[in-house]
This record gives sequence, C-alpha cells and structure tokens, in this order.
Amino acid sequence: MEVQPELLDALTALRERVAAVRFPLPLPGVERARRSRSELLAQLDDYLVPRLRAPEAPLLAVVGGSTGAGKSTLVNSLVGRRVSEAGVLRPTTRTPVLVCHPHDEHWFAGERVLPGLGRAWMPRQESLADAEDRPDGLPEGPGATRLDGLSGGPEDAQLEVRIETDPGVPVGLALLDAPDIDSLVVRNRDLAARLLCAADVWVLVTTAARYGDAVPWHLLRSAREYDVVLATVLDRVPHQIADEVSQRYAAMLAREGLGGVRRFTVPELPESAGGSGLLPTTAVAGLRDWLAQCVRDPHARSRAAARTTAGVLASLRSRVGALAGAAAAQHATALRLGRHVDEAFEEAAARVRQLTDAGGLLAGDAAARWRGFPLDSGGDEVLDAFTEGLTALLAGAAAAADERIAAAWRGEPGAPERRTGTAAAPEDAADEEARGRIGLLARRWRRCLEELADEAVRGSEGASQTDAEETAARLAVALLGGADAAADAEEELRRLLGTESAARLRERAGRILGTCVERVLCAEREQWLRPLDALGATPDPQVELIAAFSVLRRTETARRTS
Repeated sequence: MEVQPELLDALTALRERVAAVRFPLPLPGVERARRSRSELLAQLDDYLVPRLRAPEAPLLAVVGGSTGAGKSTLVNSLVGRRVSEAGVLRPTTRTPVLVCHPHDEHWFAGERVLPGLGRAWMPRQESLADAEDRPDGLPEGPGATRLDGLSGGPEDAQLEVRIETDPGVPVGLALLDAPDIDSLVVRNRDLAARLLCAADVWVLVTTAARYGDAVPWHLLRSAREYDVVLATVLDRVPHQIADEVSQRYAAMLAREGLGGVRRFTVPELPESAGGSGLLPTTAVAGLRDWLAQCVRDPHARSRAAARTTAGVLASLRSRVGALAGAAAAQHATALRLGRHVDEAFEEAAARVRQLTDAGGLLAGDAAARWRGFPLDSGGDEVLDAFTEGLTALLAGAAAAADERIAAAWRGEPGAPERRTGTAAAPEDAADEEARGRIGLLARRWRRCLEELADEAVRGSEGASQTDAEETAARLAVALLGGADAAADAEEELRRLLGTESAARLRERAGRILGTCVERVLCAEREQWLRPLDALGATPDPQVELIAAFSVLRRTETARRTS
C-alpha cells in the first residue's frame, strides 16, 4: 500500500457529502439510515482515511463482542498482565483500552485514528500484587492518573481511549478492548461499533453458551460484508465438549459463508480461574501467534491492511447507495407533504372567490348596516361589518385547509406533527393568533379601500370631500355585495364619480381585494411549509452523494489501470 493523494481527495469529498446528509422526517427505516450514516462516517474518519494516509502505521486489532464474552480477560492474557478491568458486571461508563508496544505509542497519541476521543495514559503496573493491595486497585507513583472510565462517571463525560504500552505486544500491532456491543448504555454500544469500524483486524469473542445469539452473528455478517480480516474466538468452552462445540460452531460459520474465518477455541480449564485473572498461556497461544504473524511477515501485514481497506472501499457502493436512496425518500415525502398543503390552500382560495363573488359577505351585520345606509348607518359602520366578515371568511377557509392538510399528513408515513400549541400556548391561543394575523391584513384591505375612495373623491368635480367614507362603503358593496346590491352600489358610484372613474375605481379595488386574499392564504400556507422547508429534505444530498461516489469510483478505476 502506498499513499494515494487522488484517492484521499475523493474520499474526503465523499466524507463531506456523507456528513452533510440528514434524515429529518421520521420515515420507516430512518433510524437504520441514520445509524448507517454514523457508522460510515466513523469508518471513513477512524479507519479508511487514516490508513490510506499512513499505510505503514501499526495494525489495529479490536477485540469485540457481547457482555460477559471474556474480551478483557482475553486481552489481558494476550498481553501477559492486567491492562483492562474484567468482569461480567460493567460500570456505567467504560473506557476502552488500547495497548501497543512502546515504540508504537506515537501512532495513537494524537488523533490519527479515533479523532474526537480523548487520550488517557496509565503507567505500566510493574507489580500487580502491589496494585491489588491498594483500595482503588491502581498503582501509586508520580505518573499515576486515576481515570473516571474505570470506575464509572457522568454520562456526559468526554469519551476517552486509555493508552497502555507493553513490550510484550509485537511492534506493529495494537490491541483494543472495546465496550460491550450489547451494552445497556447506548453510548457504549455506539462506541463499540465505532471502534470496530476503526479496526484492521476484528477479533470477535463469543462463548460456548451464547455463540448462537443474534449479537455475535450480526457482527460476523458485518465483517463478511466489509470483507475485513477476521478471527473469531469461542471462549469458555467446557474442555470435555470443546471439540463438539467447536465443530458445531464451524458448521454454522460455513453456512453463513464464513468457513474460511480463523477460529480459536479457549477451553474452560480449572487453572483458568486462577487469582491472576489471566488465562493459561497455552489457551491463547494460537491467537497470539496468529496476530504476531500478521505483523511479523511484511507481506501478511500488507495483505491484512490492504484487504480490509479494499473491503471497506467495496462496501461503499451499497452503503452510499442506501444513504442516497434514504435521502431521495425524504425528498419525495417532503414533496408529497408540500403538495397536500398547496392543494388545500388552492381549494381554500377557490372557496373564498366563490363566496365573495356570490355576495356571501353581505349577510348578518353587514346586510343590516347596508339596509340602513346612509340614514341610519354610516360608511364607517358598513366598512367595520365587511372587515369582520372578510376576517371570518378567511379564517374559516384557512382552518378548513388546516384540517384537510392534517388529515392528509396523517396518512403519510413519516409526516411531522404540526404543533399548533403548547402547554403555555394551547391550541385555542394558536387559532386566535392566526385570526389576529388575518384580521390585520383585512384591516389593511379596508385602509387601502378608504385611500382609493378618498383619491377618487378628490379627483371628482361632482363629489364633496365628505363623501369619501360613504364612497368607500359603496365600493365595498360593489365588490362583495352580490348581484343586486352590487349593481345598486355601482350605479351610485357612477352617478357620483362618473362612469369611467367608477369603472377604474372598481377595477383597482378588485385587484386590492385579490391581493389581500392571496396574502392571507399564502401567510397561512407558510405556517405549514416553513417548518417543512426548514427540515432541508431537498434533492441536493442525494445528487451530491452520487456525484461524490462517482468521482471516487473513477479515481479507483484510474488507479487500478495505471
């Protein structure tokens, strides 16, 4: 393997596109898409990019598995001393432990791999017996540092990886004891998955009692998908039935297409329960020799790193494709939700036009005021009645559109809930707020009508200045009063202002009314569309993911053929 700048550039661009994609709508399968995105980002950041930038870096072997599988005891036994706390009962927060040869410490001290995880160091425990004499189980000394991760800590504490060095670990190899993949603590599970994604070599540990469980097989299938260098350890096997259990396990692996995976069996021997907490040397000799061979032989080491790298690169097609498909589903759903909103408010606008054209607003108080106009009712009272009527009409149309949209969205899987109120501002208050917005625009329409009438009266030789308010009232009836009332009002306007002036006034007033209705319904429509638009479910993430992956594929093809 060599450093490949063009491939790194293409991967970096793809990584940015993966990081940018979001899945805001709670569609079926969205949690899987979000988890896949996080796992892909982790594998790009923690493994693929660092490995391609530094092909000569040590191999990282992550020891993973479920609770109580014996991972920590296995790591301790491979190293030859206790570097990781073992036991079935885990603390609330667990710090993963990475142990390497002292010459390799610089590779892991910075953020070359596992960026974002803090680093913590412990001095080598020269005397295990001395450490056990202390109440906290940790050695004394000027360089000793107590780590919260060993004894539990706050859930929001920074995630760390503890760095240990030991000359017993081969140069070029690091062992990492990961948290339980089935931990009850979510962030421990997530961290375990992230650590596995950072590995050149997966060492998956299960037990004779649990090798048929779903958790180890999920990990094994993931390893097969990514074509990583894999070894599996069947731990705590009663020595009397070790051969039988090992053969059954081998048969299960073969059925899953994993027959070629290196298998190691750790029998449960009487001496395994010794006070040191370490397995007998013979119990882990096979795994230790295999790991040492992976780094001792330059060709084997190069093959291990290259195989895992190639496997991860090959897995990108399906993984990026799945993310692009999930992003496309988000956009398609957002489009359907938006269409429901548009259709509902188009229907509301048509209903308002129908009622206003039919004189539906000349009813109730407005009709009574108009019958008494101008002797018993003034122009101001007529305009007040029409303004209230227009407000009620538009508020009702918006409410009907809201109900239609809510019903349509309930039939769409993944549609967000539109919050119309909270405990502090209940739904009635939200409705009142909408009516207030509509009333404001209706009163603005009235002012525009009065300004038009005033302008027309000022420009008319036959009308007195005092006729402006009454002219505005007649103009409102001409617009909203239905056939008979509108005809009477228009005839009076022509008598006062002249035929041409009255026609122009009527036309301008009609445009202002149309603008008012459009603004009201658009404003209420935006109450639905604005939160939907804010989710960002656009076609861009899908297009950009596919484009970035296409560049990566072309770069890979050019590299292979050059």
